Amino acid sequence: MMTLRLTTLLAFTALSAMSLPAYAQDAATPAAPAARSYKPVTNDMILNPPPEEWISWRRTVDNQGYSPLDLINKDTVKNLELAWAWPMAADGQQESAPLVHDGMMFLSTNQNIIQALDAKTGDLIWEYRHVLPQLPSSWGYQLNQARRQKNSIALYDDKVIVATADAKLVALDAATGKVDWETQAFDTSKGYSYTVGPLIVNDKVISAISGCSIAGTAGGCFIAAHDAKTGKELWRFNTIDDPKNPEQEASWGDVPPENRWGGTPWTTGSYDPRTNTTFWGIGMPGPYSQLIRGSGEGAVLYTNNTVALDADTGERKWNFSHLPADNWDLDSPFERILVDEGEGDAAKHLLVTVPGKDGIAFALDRDTGKYLWSRETVYQNVVKSIDAEGKVTLNSDLVPTAVNQEVFVCTSVSGGKLWMAGAYSPRTQTYYVPLAEACNTVTPTVTEFTAGNAVGATKFGPRVLPPNITDGGVVEAINVADGSQKWRLNQRPTFTSSLLATGGGLVFGGDAGRFLMAMDEETGDVLWKTRLNAPIGGYPMTYEIDGEQYLAVPTGFSAQAGSSASMFPEIPVPSGSGNSLFVFKLRSDNAKTASN
Repeated sequence: MMTLRLTTLLAFTALSAMSLPAYAQDAATPAAPAARSYKPVTNDMILNPPPEEWISWRRTVDNQGYSPLDLINKDTVKNLELAWAWPMAADGQQESAPLVHDGMMFLSTNQNIIQALDAKTGDLIWEYRHVLPQLPSSWGYQLNQARRQKNSIALYDDKVIVATADAKLVALDAATGKVDWETQAFDTSKGYSYTVGPLIVNDKVISAISGCSIAGTAGGCFIAAHDAKTGKELWRFNTIDDPKNPEQEASWGDVPPENRWGGTPWTTGSYDPRTNTTFWGIGMPGPYSQLIRGSGEGAVLYTNNTVALDADTGERKWNFSHLPADNWDLDSPFERILVDEGEGDAAKHLLVTVPGKDGIAFALDRDTGKYLWSRETVYQNVVKSIDAEGKVTLNSDLVPTAVNQEVFVCTSVSGGKLWMAGAYSPRTQTYYVPLAEACNTVTPTVTEFTAGNAVGATKFGPRVLPPNITDGGVVEAINVADGSQKWRLNQRPTFTSSLLATGGGLVFGGDAGRFLMAMDEETGDVLWKTRLNAPIGGYPMTYEIDGEQYLAVPTGFSAQAGSSASMFPEIPVPSGSGNSLFVFKLRSDNAKTASN
């Protein structure tokens, strides 16, 4: 096993001789936008955002994806109409997350193009285009990072904080788009990049780097904090090399830090001000198969874990393993949602999540990391059992013992659960999760590790449905108190967007078939739907201006829509990316008929 791993590593292409050209930043376009007043976003506002605004990635730092607005409700949703639409500035995977504050919408697209729009009219206020380095065409994985920018921005003070594909943090003036400061947080020549935006906590920009499965990034994947006023680094936490934890070091077996990959925290974390703790999900180890990786049969920490860190110091408080020895790229970095069940001293402080592609839901005590419950949501054959303490036992029959040995794995590398975030409603104490039924074959291979490319050393077969299942798309409504199912929606097209829960009793989301829909929070019944130009994507959100509630929905190409089309040829992906933003509101004669 070790000989095989070392042979593979000898093929690694050296990166130190490669250099990247110098480049400059291109400031706001159009030039010299008109002066506009802008109310700064305070730390208190981030913790308690105005109900009419959407300041953070999931509106609140607990990542619930919930808005209390109720003008658009079960009675009025049928009266939604298009208010305005906007074509996005770049193609690529549609994973955008619009933010709204003080009447301005901030929209981040692929290639790190940031636009400020009038949130009421859709008029452009300013545009910023980050100039990325020219990478060699052979650096395929790293080049693609700029085409998969998700929630790449955050709002703080009078700034828009941007996490870029070339591993920079940039602060823009929110009123004009001009650069205030920037810092090269990590070395992009090694393969590091940002694909998700930061979390703002008490004047800190807490971010997580991506690209940690690229050849040159061996030895470190990081969550880091920077000063929000200057960009200076304050602390960093290494997810695959923690000398302070002997258990973590031993979990990698004989693999030294310089030969470790993976552990990528590629979804923005959450924050609990009560304990000053930030929670992050961590991705799979690399290479994907333990046969190639050389790490042995046990857990590989902190991969596929939840980690709880002190927000001031980055010190680990606890960690929990959701998938101890991943051999199939079923990584577990997705949204960690913070929920308080009950009130006062009797309240339970929960962290709920479907952390990984296997689609298994977990609830943990977020103060201690103690396991509370778990629930399977879609068909999977990888996890054999989870005991009363939360220890996960894998199906050993699916662990390859030889190169080129093919195994049939459910769920798929495409999920199960993927980056599309679920939403929690405090009205119903329910976690709503977009899911997919899917399987594929997984085969470990001997692969040359080359600059700018992943070290997965794995071949994946096409996505197919599990045995005896005909519908690919699922929304599961889970009671957070005990993990029981409240309702389940099944349909043939796969869901391709995140979900939004609202005070109007609705759950919004959309699918590969281009349908945007509003579901009843209590039953899952579809109360309204409309078909748009492309698969529904990104992160639907809602806001209110001048007494009118708006619903903003990104559309466009996504890998999930593409893999869904391979299962359902009658639901093809449209030619062209179609990356756009559609903004709806109620017809004017219904705009003020809120259900109180």
